[in-house]
Amino acid sequence: MSLNYVDPLTTRYATKPMLETFSEEYRMILWRKLWVALAESEKELGLNITQEQVDELKSHVNDINFDVAKEREKIVRHDVMAYVYAYGQQCPKAAPIIHLGATSCYVTDNSDAIIYHKALNLVRNKLLNVMDKLSKFALEYAGMPQLGYTHLQPAQLVTVGKRATLWLQDLQLDLENLDFVLSNTRLRGVKGTTGTQASFLQLFDGDHDKVKKLNELVVKKMGFDKSFAVSGQTYTRKYDYNILSVLSQIAQSAYKFANDVRILQSFKEIEEPFEKTQIGSSAMAYKRNPMRSERICSLARYVMSLPTNAANTAATQWMERTLDDSANRRLVMAQSFLSIDAILEIFMNVVDGIVVYDKIIEKHIMAELPFMSTEVILMECVKAGGNRQELHERIRVHSMDAAMQVKKFGKDNDLIERIKSDPAFAAISDKIDSILNPVNFIGRAKEQTIEYVNEVIKPILDQNKDVLGAKGQVNV
Repeated sequence: MSLNYVDPLTTRYATKPMLETFSEEYRMILWRKLWVALAESEKELGLNITQEQVDELKSHVNDINFDVAKEREKIVRHDVMAYVYAYGQQCPKAAPIIHLGATSCYVTDNSDAIIYHKALNLVRNKLLNVMDKLSKFALEYAGMPQLGYTHLQPAQLVTVGKRATLWLQDLQLDLENLDFVLSNTRLRGVKGTTGTQASFLQLFDGDHDKVKKLNELVVKKMGFDKSFAVSGQTYTRKYDYNILSVLSQIAQSAYKFANDVRILQSFKEIEEPFEKTQIGSSAMAYKRNPMRSERICSLARYVMSLPTNAANTAATQWMERTLDDSANRRLVMAQSFLSIDAILEIFMNVVDGIVVYDKIIEKHIMAELPFMSTEVILMECVKAGGNRQELHERIRVHSMDAAMQVKKFGKDNDLIERIKSDPAFAAISDKIDSILNPVNFIGRAKEQTIEYVNEVIKPILDQNKDVLGAKGQVNV
């Protein structure tokens, strides 16, 4: 058995595509692609670099000699220079021109921006799949009445589907913010040691146009069209904060959904998936704990805490940069994405297998509906010729007495029977049962649900139908 610490995000929660995106191998391949793009662009702009050197660099982009780099780093205590050395060992002809004119952040910051862009797209695809599943759930239960709650106290009725639109709308807003960040992806580009491009201006004998063109060429070769207009040694760390803010927003939405499911499961109205062989408690064999939703909340709480960390990093970048962001970002950025990846994977799984217990929902409605129906009964009785003030007092007295029977003695709510037997309400006694139909108390909840899904969510999903159809897996 190994005595080494193992990160649970890599062994229990995150999925393979996201783990690969933040792998050391993928990062180092990007570093080498950036070195190729730099050398090739410098050659195209007239520096003394041969095609043979560029081709040699290209031939070793993927076969990284990690062992050489790791041993070298122990000597030089500098990761970028260690990998420059290792690359040069494989490419002896190109060794003199690797990293020419660049600073370490040329590879670290540009590769980070590319990794985050790829990771955001993975998050986006999963977010859309959650929205797709939730929209179908909302439509299926658009008209099913359910108790609404304010202050976690029974309030006017909603529908199961309408409540789902609240979860869905949060995710829609998250998608809008995610798309904004994605559309504004920028590489650091080719800026030099303190962002002045001084080393490149020297390489090109003071030709400013060639220095500007070098930046454009490298960014384009890496598959992007924008770079930060100015930088210090690093791109502004506010960009990292913007990314983590979006991930935090998604975590907030997931937490809200999962917390609602946990509460509703305690009411026995809605339940997350529970497998035949699943154990709910080591002691209480009968239990069906909402472990998936609890895991969502647990991971979401962690992600929600991280933007503050990134804010501190952005605020403390002394002058053109300080290195205390480095180790911090290695942890914070990767773990934010791995956590969100796991959250959305579980989110999909829960929505795919969610169970609705309509009879329990109806039972809970009918326990509270007599109180909620009193205003309608009052209005109908006034329309039939009754005195509003006198009827209001009769209902108040009956309501207090019925509530006492429920709270103090544990009896069923008999308010309607009390009203039916009161002569003051005789004029509408034959209408009272029809008044108590829950559908009469949901307002436009059904219509709102259908309209929102069809008019707002469906166009989004139609535009992204090529990424839909994923299934969420819970491995442990």
